[in-house]
Amino acid sequence: MKWFVPLLLGVVIEAVASVPFAMAAAGDPLVLELFTSQGCSSCPPADRYLGELQRERPDVLVLDFHIDYWDSLGWKDPFSMPAATARQQTYDRLLGSEVYTPQLVVGGSRQAVGSDQDAVAAAIAEATADRAALPPVALGLSDRGSGLTVDAASGSGSGEIWLVGYDDRHVTAIGRGENGGLTETEVDIVRSIRPIAMWSGGALHVDVPRPAGQRAAVLLQQADGRIRAAAALSSAGS
Repeated sequence: MKWFVPLLLGVVIEAVASVPFAMAAAGDPLVLELFTSQGCSSCPPADRYLGELQRERPDVLVLDFHIDYWDSLGWKDPFSMPAATARQQTYDRLLGSEVYTPQLVVGGSRQAVGSDQDAVAAAIAEATADRAALPPVALGLSDRGSGLTVDAASGSGSGEIWLVGYDDRHVTAIGRGENGGLTETEVDIVRSIRPIAMWSGGALHVDVPRPAGQRAAVLLQQADGRIRAAAALSSAGS
């Protein structure tokens, strides 16, 4: 939320082993972006709900963005990134919202408190309708061995293609602060995000290096924030 409190002073992080990239890209999921922080006492319920959505909704891609504006108050979230804060601020300008945690942005067009399951369900339904009103765009992501290949089909409209790297799962034992004593399990934690190409309606083929993170996804996003298409590489063996 918008509250700022003395933050935690000790952490132990357990990360799962790195998962290699695989060849197949998963469908065209609806993208759910949670803006969160380990220093926010209101965030653990939203993180748990994000994990439920990841497990139970194969039609969505969840991305866990750790903002950094809590870090200056004494607790540095080990997964915080200035890029996450910048992305949230862009959304809040586009959506007319205040900056807060835990904020869930759905499809780039709707937002809700990440722990409010009724509000999230409504945002998912509305964002699904928002995207259905737009002409579909085929977006693909594949492993080319030394890097990744992104393909976007021809279509109407324009947008920017973003490459996201993220980790499957991290477990953090929190020793102090308002979340002291909690062991946080967080999924699909974003470790890197950057724009890689502009799409102007024509077919597009881009080869890119692998991003930081165990997995990779690409998002085709309009200037108004709406995510037209997304694709994510599955882990090997899945």
